[in-house]
Amino acid sequence: MEKKPDISTRPFVFINAAMSADGKIATIKRRQTRISGNLDFDRMDELRATSEAIMVGIGTVLSDNPSLTVKSKERRETRRSMGFEENPTRIVVDSMARTSVDADIMRKGEGKRIIAVCENAPQENVLELSKIAEIICAGERNVNLAKLLIELKNHGIRKLMVEGGATLNWGLISEGLVDEIYTFIGNIILGGRSAPTLVDGEGFVSDFCKLGLISCEILEDGVLIKWKVQQ
Repeated sequence: MEKKPDISTRPFVFINAAMSADGKIATIKRRQTRISGNLDFDRMDELRATSEAIMVGIGTVLSDNPSLTVKSKERRETRRSMGFEENPTRIVVDSMARTSVDADIMRKGEGKRIIAVCENAPQENVLELSKIAEIICAGERNVNLAKLLIELKNHGIRKLMVEGGATLNWGLISEGLVDEIYTFIGNIILGGRSAPTLVDGEGFVSDFCKLGLISCEILEDGVLIKWKVQQ
């Protein structure tokens, strides 16, 4: 694994995800299903509220249509009292600019949106998205994640929450761009060869990504595990 860029040049990056007991984050139809309970949802909302930005891949936008907003009124008010917008900056890694202007992430909740594209993205799509979101171009054929993170740091983003999916998780982890990983493991089995796991992609043959345990606790009917990525 290549050495990750110096932390001073990019945000602190953490992945947060819920997965089944067999490691799946969605069904064979690549649709999210409820894995965790209300306590974990509240924990996730707190993470969103205390982050400067949230990032997902285009696959998550197309399959789940998330808004990525802070749900708690009190947390939104706290953010406003501190001089922030009520929602963190929402970022979509979308090499070919396929995000719909009608997607929930573009319509719901106040706050800044960023669409990260590559140079080969259809310009008509980029132009349409640029009317309601900031466009960052990083990479020729696909978004260069390392360059994107450096650009985000230059935008003042110091703490970045990643909510997947499996392809984006792989891209960040394989390039050494993740600092911590939080996984809620629920008490269900989803199965399926084609169901996405926490991390998909090409996979490591050697120089595996190693983790150090931060904490492990029972949360409702599952287990919350926090890891530090050891680079």
